[in-house]
Amino acid sequence: MSLSDLIKEADWKKEKHVPVIEVPSAVAAGEPVSVRTSVGREIPHPNTPEHFIAWIKLFFQAEGAPFPVEVGDYHFSVHGRDDDEGAFPKAEPFVETQVSFESSGKLMALGYCNIHGLWQGEAELKVE
Repeated sequence: MSLSDLIKEADWKKEKHVPVIEVPSAVAAGEPVSVRTSVGREIPHPNTPEHFIAWIKLFFQAEGAPFPVEVGDYHFSVHGRDDDEGAFPKAEPFVETQVSFESSGKLMALGYCNIHGLWQGEAELKVE
């Protein structure tokens, strides 16, 4: 079994574990654009010490490129709890990154749930 055999994907409107990438369908070459990546957009993912999204990685593969490049690596370290120190915050599995692109391609996100493993989402990007 390889790592790729363990990566799951589904319709993010029906599955709370799929990373969702929000980016305009067309952008101007070299101009910064906001790329929003989240897990649980339609169906909220739990964010508790027992069940949480630990990280999201964002990649971009330009058309014709042999492999993707990593755009960002985002870790979520607090998942809420109460103890003698008081209430802890919850880091929600959502990031927004400014990126400029020179060519069209595909954005891909990989997210990790501590209980349900690796999940993948993607979005096409057209550079004009």
